[in-house]
Amino acid sequence: MKLREPVFNKGQNLTFVILIAGAAALGGFLFGFDTAVINGAVSALSKAFSANSVMTGFAVSCALLGSALGAFVAGAIADRQGRLRTMIIASVFFTLSAIGSGIAFTIWDFIFWRTLGGVAVGMASVIAPAYIAEVAPANLRGRLGSLQQLAIVVGIFIALVGDYFIALGAGGSAEGAFWFGIPAWRWMFWTEIPPAIVYGVAAFMIPESPRYLIAQKRYQEATVVLEKVLGGNVDAKVEEIRETVLTERKPKFSDLLSRSGGLLPIVWIGMGLSILQQFVGINVIFYYSSILWQAVGFSERNSLLITAITGVVNIVTTFIAIAFVDKFGRKPLLILGSIGMTVTLGTLTIVFGNAKIDPVTLNPTLSGVPGIVALVAANLYVVFFGFSWGPIVWVLLGEMFNNKIRAAALSLAAGVQWIANFLVSMTFPPLLKYFGLGSAYGLYTVASAISIFFVMFLVRETKGKELEDM
Repeated sequence: MKLREPVFNKGQNLTFVILIAGAAALGGFLFGFDTAVINGAVSALSKAFSANSVMTGFAVSCALLGSALGAFVAGAIADRQGRLRTMIIASVFFTLSAIGSGIAFTIWDFIFWRTLGGVAVGMASVIAPAYIAEVAPANLRGRLGSLQQLAIVVGIFIALVGDYFIALGAGGSAEGAFWFGIPAWRWMFWTEIPPAIVYGVAAFMIPESPRYLIAQKRYQEATVVLEKVLGGNVDAKVEEIRETVLTERKPKFSDLLSRSGGLLPIVWIGMGLSILQQFVGINVIFYYSSILWQAVGFSERNSLLITAITGVVNIVTTFIAIAFVDKFGRKPLLILGSIGMTVTLGTLTIVFGNAKIDPVTLNPTLSGVPGIVALVAANLYVVFFGFSWGPIVWVLLGEMFNNKIRAAALSLAAGVQWIANFLVSMTFPPLLKYFGLGSAYGLYTVASAISIFFVMFLVRETKGKELEDM
């Protein structure tokens, strides 16, 4: 199919486009913040609630089940109520979850509040890339879509830095007393309240997606938004979108089925991207890295600092994706990232698998050269993920489906991603305890190797294509 020339002219308001995309990406910030804030609290939580490794793993990963639910329902809510109302609902859930997680009395009510926050994360994971893809010009869509991942990694970083300084103010441990004598780990969750409120306020200030407005036959409103985004006369663009999004009924999950009854091939590919993004083990770094580094001999304080530094690395490498995703395309970055992750994860597998075992704690210990190699390999792994599978998968999920199935397909793919995330996060503590770090990272290495061939043979390039051409 011949690609159109990018629709971008001098009348376009680039500042406006960046602002509204950035506001939507605040959901990504909360996504990252909510999922990473528990990193510094894992050890304190297990002690405060006397939880074993399985319950600790579930307390951390239960939010991911909520995320799967949120992702599955977000598409239907977004199609019925609009993209902005979906953002507002997510904002309310984020706020309630932050408050409740900090005041939890038992492991079970903590799990409830974290699951509610997970629902909000799932909704944000669907609505932000969908909204950005629907308002962004084709030639900038990759870079603007990468704002979602940038917001996620910034959210992760801010959460980890907050955890570090809160723990530092409590004597170097999340178990210590912070302000007003309240345990530090509770304050870690309460720091999410301000950005959750800001996200809701931002949703009131940006325009609705023009594609949603056209689907609702609100043509005049859509025209106003498109004129601000594209500039000039947009009547032809309105008609083009109208022809692709207006159907006799609302989009349903049945739209994802082929004539033979199975899922459409493109939906399987989207689900495959989502699963592999998680099976490479990235969230083990951001959910458990503080206890991972403690397990190999670092202090709690230094483990939190190392984790915060990893967050900085993640942010910096995301800028690489933003700079090159619309220049080099999606596939080359994914393949390069997969190769790099396979090498670095393989290195971690060897180092952890050959580490000496402490006879008292039964944990592997690293010192000298192996410790340095592990730190370098872990951060290089984050580099390769940060410019490839982190942002590019979200860009692809926002643009690889045609207008008729986008909301439903993105919801399904994101929901599957959260289930995969849950499986990885839930199984890490038992893997660490019963099989060791080497075995765990060996599994992630295999997934990274598979991702190379998955992209090479199944993923199509979407650079420069209009959404109406998908």
